[in-house]
Parts: sequence; C-alpha cells; structure tokens
Amino acid sequence: MEHLNRRFFLKTSATGIAVSLLPTMSTEVAAADSSVPQVQTSGDPKDATKRLAQYVLKAKFEDLPTNVVKETKRALVNYMGVTVGSCKHEAVEIAIQSLSAVSASKQATILGRKERFDALNAAFINGVGSHVFDFDDTHLVTNVHPSGPIASALLAYSEIKPVSGKDFLNAFYLGVEIMIRFANSTAPNHADIGWHVSGSVGSIGAAAAVGKLMGLSEQQMLWALGLGASQLVGFRDSFGSMNKSFNPGRAASNGLFAALLAQKNFTSSNGVIEGRVGWAQTVTTKIDYQELLGDLGSRFEIAKDTYKPFACGIVIHPAIDAAIQLRNQYQLKAEQIQSIKIKGNPMMLELCGKKTPQTGLEGKFSVFHSVATAIINGQAGEKQYSDAAVRDAKTITLRDKVDVTSDSKIPKKSADMVITLNDGRVLNKFIEDAIGSVANPMTDQQLEAKFTDLTEGLLSSAKNKSLIEACWNVDKLPNVAKLAKLSVA
Repeated sequence: MEHLNRRFFLKTSATGIAVSLLPTMSTEVAAADSSVPQVQTSGDPKDATKRLAQYVLKAKFEDLPTNVVKETKRALVNYMGVTVGSCKHEAVEIAIQSLSAVSASKQATILGRKERFDALNAAFINGVGSHVFDFDDTHLVTNVHPSGPIASALLAYSEIKPVSGKDFLNAFYLGVEIMIRFANSTAPNHADIGWHVSGSVGSIGAAAAVGKLMGLSEQQMLWALGLGASQLVGFRDSFGSMNKSFNPGRAASNGLFAALLAQKNFTSSNGVIEGRVGWAQTVTTKIDYQELLGDLGSRFEIAKDTYKPFACGIVIHPAIDAAIQLRNQYQLKAEQIQSIKIKGNPMMLELCGKKTPQTGLEGKFSVFHSVATAIINGQAGEKQYSDAAVRDAKTITLRDKVDVTSDSKIPKKSADMVITLNDGRVLNKFIEDAIGSVANPMTDQQLEAKFTDLTEGLLSSAKNKSLIEACWNVDKLPNVAKLAKLSVA
C-alpha cells in the first residue's frame, strides 16, 4: 500500500457532526518519511539491481571454469534423479489432479510422466517434485536448495522455445549462483524471521535464468528481476508438509512468469533490490551487498553446492552418518541398544526436532526417526521416509531411546554420538564433516547410484542410462528439450 499522509478532512453533516474520515495521498511525504525501519547494510548497495542484471546479460558459457561447469552438471544429474524419482509422490499426484482442469495447453513435460501441462504449471509441478523428497542439492551456508526452482523453470521454457545445451547450462549456472548469493547476503536473518529461503529467493534466480535464455535487454532484465523479487513465497512453518515443496515449485513458475512478462515490457522498479522500500528493506533485517555482488564472475558459490546422501533435512545428516558408521562397524541391532545420545548444533532440533512424526514428510524433519531408521536399515533414503516406515513399531521403540542436546559450539556440519549398549559397552562417533558435505562430497558414481535407486521401476535401465548420459553431456545437446523427453518411460 502506498504511504498515506496522515492528514484527515472531516466530512460533516448539516448538524455539524463528523461522519467520515478521508485520508489524502502524499507521495512527497512518502519520499521523506523516516519511519521505515532501517536494515543493517554492509557493502555497496548502489545500483545493485542494475549490476546484477548486467552480469547476467554478459556472462558466457565459455568463461566458466571447468570445475564450475562440472558442478553445474552434477547439480543437473541430482535434480533429474530426485524429480523423476518423485513423479508418483502424493504431492505430485495432487498437483496434477488439481491443475489439469485449468491447463488446456500441453506445452511442457511433467518429468517422469506422460501428462503434459502449460509451461507455468509444468514448472510448478516439477519444482514440487524436485523438493518433496528433501533430497535436492544444498548450499550449506544457508541450507538453500537452488536447483529445483531454476531447472524446473528452464526446462519448461525449453519446451516452448528451442534452447541449446550450452545456453541452458550457462543459464542454469546463473540462476543457481544468484539464488545462493541472495541467500548468503541475508543469512541468517532472512530465515530467522521465518522465510523458507528456497522459495523466497528462487523466483529471482529463475527470472534471471529464463531472462538470460530469452536474450532480454538490460531494461527488460531489470524488470524481470523486479517482478521476480515481488513474488516471494514460503515460510519455515510449512516444514513437514507438502507446502514445503510448494515453495520452490511456486518459485519456479513465478520466475518464468516474471521473465515472460518482462519480455513484453511489463514494467517494474529499476532498483527493487536496493530500493528504500524494496526487497532488502522489506524481507530481512540485514543484507551484505558484498556477498550478493562481490567478485561476480570470479567467486563461484555454485562450486560449494552439495548433494544429499540422505532424504531429509540437511542439519541431521551428521547424526545419520554417525549412526550408520557405528552400526556398520559394530554390526549393531536395535535390540542391543539401551540409549543413543546426540550433541549437535541448535539448528538440529530447531529444524528437525519432531519427536513423534506421524507421516513420512514429518519424519524427514525428525532427528529421532532418522537416527533410528538409519541404525535399523543402514540407510536413510526415500524408502525410509514412507508413512509406513515412520509408523513402524521397531523404529518407534528405538526412536524413543534417542536423546538430543544442543551445543552451539558444534557447527551444523558436525555431530557427536554416544550409543550405550545393554551389555554396558559405550560407543562414540564424532562426525566432523558428514558425507555429502563440501569437505566429504558424494562422488559422481554415488550420484549416479542415487539417481538409479530413485528412478528404479519408473524408467527402464536403458532409458535411465541414456538420461544420465544426456545430463553429463548436456552442453553437447543441440536442443535441451531432449532431457524432458528422455525422462518419460
């Protein structure tokens, strides 16, 4: 709402009694108003939106370092595996059933399925699928999951206009990089006040990525960023429900929507990021413009992207890693265990402290369930987070023996576990860097194994192999729409 100058005129009746108050608008007062709370700012905010737009427009695939190209391909392999793998999930089914009646167009593929939707709804549904397993890529500084919104928007666009593999990969890198930088620049304050970062910054990254493929002018790119920034979505309170995956899904369609409008000169503010009452001023209490804009083209945040070996909240991965290692080392059985004590970063309980989850989605945010199922099954993949797995009596019995203590001295990437056995033995494991972290990354072979495990029963082995190879060699594709076609059985 526009700022209102609080001058009021009394409209009186014939008896002189006031019957209404009519506020008058004053844009001059709005410009001078000092009542807007000020955000803690570091770095140079001058022309932030313009500087970002200019970088996106000038960035070339040929200028990307080899390791950045490789990491972008790894992100694509992971995205395809988790999105195709989730194509029969209840949340995806509901989205398809809900939106089919209003999507007469068949422009774009729902990955893994024969149904086709208009590009905006396809971007949304694939974005939901990319996140509903909570198995997507993660930048560990902020826990933002960048690939889902970006790849979902780009693949939908690539089916309505031919896009080369090189152009796609460059745009994919740009969208992911921008999402991560926005998340970093406001961390942890933006999330601390309730935003789900994967949704709230996803529309900006997706708008930039699609706008890059469209070849927008600088003015149009400014508008695309502004329109993307105007479509924030997602609150942390949604964790453990389908709404969590709704957020990156909506970010994907919002970013595509923004770019489509900007391409036809639908206008926005030219400085919506840094504006006095713009994005940063409104959605966070702190922003670091050096994190957002510093060293563009030479500091690559995507190089620090990571991939989950476990299908749950990233902050409990160290605890799961410890549980599996102790299980395997000592051939542990659930009935041998008297107690399990875990010390972890406070975020472990804040994000994943559900003590008695009732559904698989809730189980993904329960360190108690996750550690119990990891010890019983030796893994914490998607199968360990079904509704039935969460309600398994044996798992519940072991889950109730898990105790978690917060310790701010322990970083998010680490955890300390002590298991006491019925025979009196005490087993200890401290995880410094969990598997899947930057310091202990999943290998290409592990990513492929994860992909195959998720798509088993959905794709034939031959088609599975073809899709993986196409992802690794995406920069050689003359038309990247082939990826979507290969995902359908």
